[in-house]
Amino acid sequence: MRDPAGDDGDEMLSWDESVFRDEHVFEVGYVPETFDHRETQLESLKYALRPAVRGSRPLNTVVRGPPGTGKTTALSKLFSELSGQPDVRTVHVNCQLDSTRYAVFSRVFEDVFDYEPPSSGISFKKLFGQIADHLVEDDETLVVALDDVNYLFYENEASDALYSLLRAHEVHDGARVGVIVVSSDLALDMMEELDGRVRSVFRPEEVFFPNYDPEEIYDILGERVRRGFEDDVIGSDTLTHVADLTAESGDLRVGIDLLHRAGLNAEMRGSRSVARADVDEAYEKSKYVHLSRRLQELSESERALVAAVADHEGEQAGAVYDAFHERTGLGYTRYSELLNKLDRAGLLDTEYADVEGRGRSRRIDLAHDTGAVRDRL
Repeated sequence: MRDPAGDDGDEMLSWDESVFRDEHVFEVGYVPETFDHRETQLESLKYALRPAVRGSRPLNTVVRGPPGTGKTTALSKLFSELSGQPDVRTVHVNCQLDSTRYAVFSRVFEDVFDYEPPSSGISFKKLFGQIADHLVEDDETLVVALDDVNYLFYENEASDALYSLLRAHEVHDGARVGVIVVSSDLALDMMEELDGRVRSVFRPEEVFFPNYDPEEIYDILGERVRRGFEDDVIGSDTLTHVADLTAESGDLRVGIDLLHRAGLNAEMRGSRSVARADVDEAYEKSKYVHLSRRLQELSESERALVAAVADHEGEQAGAVYDAFHERTGLGYTRYSELLNKLDRAGLLDTEYADVEGRGRSRRIDLAHDTGAVRDRL
């Protein structure tokens, strides 16, 4: 790939041309045909899932690793392969969106029956029973992936959700259920935080996804360039610059978003090629791609709390609560629960300090640049 020094008249795009061959390649949900540098992890996951193909319960598995290291992509790829198996059903649950036991099983119910359960009037026991009965009647093995399972822990729902899944075969004879839990919170000791009743039956395989090194990042992004851009749009030096910025962030999704935005910048200039300046301009937004995703998936009350902190950053918990209550009408108990959740999720920083005449109080700050958070709210 060449690295253009500049543009002249022959390098300008006409109004109906694009630097992209397939822009879909740069979307978050895109699953690449080739999934390099994760062969060991894929084999470990296949080992755990293989019993499901033979009509047995798969091995329960914990998948851990920093954000943007291929965990969700690996599961999407394997679940896509399993979709061709007639007696295996896979369900992927985003626990940031579905962060209670009932919400998890509602998502499973929707996948099994192709419609949502009633929003009220149906107990968890009945919901669970209908799912299990259907699996037994159809002789299906269910594999549930709890992605971002750390959010179930933040809501103190993890033990109940896992207990119900892991004990399904005891309550409903013939039910076969396997669980894959996925976490990007490396500080979370899942086994330590689970109830004893869950630990006694949850003895998972463990699969770790480390950060990609710079050479691996270059390879992976280079494959996206080949599939997503027309020939010679990005030169090797520019791609190296993108890979270096991605390695600094530690999140491959930053690099993928950076390529996309840099390509759009080049098109805006009418250029057939991406210059280093296009990359540097794009990075000011791409470096916050993970923050954007997390903020988009917050509930209305969680977004209100983040906004209240942005308006009263560095102030004591009481002042933030007053602003939060004014926005939502919610009480202090829920405020405290959300505060702890967003602190553990890495969106807020809370620190206890001595306040003269008032004892100890919590000071609350955003864990990210205030302007970046405001822009994305």
